[in-house]
Amino acid sequence: MAATCLSDWRAAGLRYNALNYYLRQRFGQRVQKVSLDAGFTCPNVDGTVATGGCVFCDNRSFSPSRRFPRRSILAQLEEGIRRLKWRYDVDRFLAYFQPATNTYGRVDRLRALYTEALEHPKVVGMAIGTRPDCVPDDVLALLEEIAGRTYLSVEYGLQTIHDRTLDWMNRGHHHDAFIDAMGRSRRRGFEICAHVILGLPGESHADMMATAREIGRLAIDSVKIHNLYAVHGTPLAEWVREGSVTLMDRDRYVETLIDFLELLPASCRVERTSGEAPPDYLEGPAWCLDKPGLRAAIDAEFARRDTWQGRRQLGVGPDSRTPVDRLS
Repeated sequence: MAATCLSDWRAAGLRYNALNYYLRQRFGQRVQKVSLDAGFTCPNVDGTVATGGCVFCDNRSFSPSRRFPRRSILAQLEEGIRRLKWRYDVDRFLAYFQPATNTYGRVDRLRALYTEALEHPKVVGMAIGTRPDCVPDDVLALLEEIAGRTYLSVEYGLQTIHDRTLDWMNRGHHHDAFIDAMGRSRRRGFEICAHVILGLPGESHADMMATAREIGRLAIDSVKIHNLYAVHGTPLAEWVREGSVTLMDRDRYVETLIDFLELLPASCRVERTSGEAPPDYLEGPAWCLDKPGLRAAIDAEFARRDTWQGRRQLGVGPDSRTPVDRLS
């Protein structure tokens, strides 16, 4: 499977298995995500497992749907589609339940929200962002039911495999919660995406590469990779200002990102290679606002090394590794 995947996207001239390429192949045309806000909270915000939320988190900074007054799902879809059609030549969309924890509710409420989104004639599938500790079996049964009739990607916040870092970020769960969610999500018909952050305080290069190898071991379908950035009003922003946390510079991030991608299986789709916040929210680093410059730097580093996603995972090159065992 990995070899077939590699030949497909490499033949298209890509250095990594980009989500846009995959969606175009699957649906025969460009497909874009429309961010939707269903008004959910998180268990590490409401006191169920913690209070205050993750130390880096302000949902408004990474979800456009939370920067506007919340309206019905249908109204949000119509507005999101209008904005995306103005920017792109696109006519098919994924309903993306993005901010907060979008499986954190009663099954009857979840069913109603998901069904409303899927009834839009231009919606060809759905993506749901959530936490690995918020998918009880009845919710997974609902997701399996939905996956039986449409494309579905469930995005779990992995962030890192290291429990000490999860404690630092006030995550409210450890890596065993992710492994449990993965085990109970398998063979249910939906794809699984993991969110990962590079540049977390206290994590060495080896720590970050261990997270990459775990993604391969778990045979995760896709990954979103973000640089750690700070937004105003969060504990992280205060720590950055006082100097107790230092954010990665661009050159180091690009090098680390390419190292990370070299270790990912070629079959793992890459949905993001960086993250950023709107300028009026961002504390730093400023470089993440220059997306064209960052993209060019990533392309240049790929070319300098003459490398690609999966190169080390597949055992190619002087610094290759033996491929990790994949779970059944």
